Amino acid sequence: MKKDFSKIHPQLQQSAKMFPNLTYSKLNVWLINLLSRFMPASKPPQDVSIENVFITGKHDKQKIRLRIYKPKSSNEAMPVLLWIHGGGYILGSPEQDDVSCIQYARELGITVVSVDYRLAPKYPFPAGLEDCYSALKWIVSHAQQLGIDDKRIAVGGGSAGAGLAASLVQYANDQNEIKIIFQLLVYPMLDDRTVLRTDIDDSNNITWNQKSNKFGWESYLGKKCGDENMPEYSVPARRKNLSGLPTTWIGVGTLDIFYDEDMAYAQRLKEAGVECEMCVVSGAFHGFDVFDPQIPVVQEFRKSQITALKNTFFGN
Repeated sequence: MKKDFSKIHPQLQQSAKMFPNLTYSKLNVWLINLLSRFMPASKPPQDVSIENVFITGKHDKQKIRLRIYKPKSSNEAMPVLLWIHGGGYILGSPEQDDVSCIQYARELGITVVSVDYRLAPKYPFPAGLEDCYSALKWIVSHAQQLGIDDKRIAVGGGSAGAGLAASLVQYANDQNEIKIIFQLLVYPMLDDRTVLRTDIDDSNNITWNQKSNKFGWESYLGKKCGDENMPEYSVPARRKNLSGLPTTWIGVGTLDIFYDEDMAYAQRLKEAGVECEMCVVSGAFHGFDVFDPQIPVVQEFRKSQITALKNTFFGN
């Protein structure tokens, strides 16, 4: 489908035009993941250290890579953000979010731990969620070694990573083992039922269209979207009771394929008594902030995240 750039924010139009007209499927996702492994990682600034650590997953023989970002200057126990990268549950690695994870660590003086979780379709639900919960438990059990404050744990992510973050928060809340005080959900992928909608204009979906959305969800769920019997924690928006969840920040653009489902989730959180801040960017498409960090509208979007985390970890 030919893309329509007329509704896109003027500052984002050039980025939109640069992105190829791409639909993800089983025919190309393996190649994209392979090529991404050869992309060079970002060079860390002098004041931030980056370390890769391998931990044992839920199953003893399984290893999970964690990418840890820490400011070098702090000697006090730091808050920690467990970060989960995006990619429609089928793509990606921690390195793709080096820029934002470094920014969180530098500007806030916190530790960021990013999880290299198993991807669908090779590893469908609950593999990714299990890996993220293993990472969360490892953080708490190694708090002293890491120099972090296990009373100040936030979970965040982008796109499918934000969907996993929402599921992880729900699961951790029910397990009642670890206290998460905040969730940062950047244009989260929350509801498989969006795939069933026929009123979404794909000409505005620059980076992630309905066909990609269907492939991502069905790869992750191992079944057709819209099925009445989804496993608990597999689709965050399917959870009926949202009470008791931590304070939340949700950011999304008005042209994002997830805009309606994100707005609905935010409203349900508020109705359940959960404090939820919405950051809505007019004319922004899915993933608009990853192309050029110097664009003012992108900087404002990132600033909103930084402020929300700062207020949570350090008070107003």
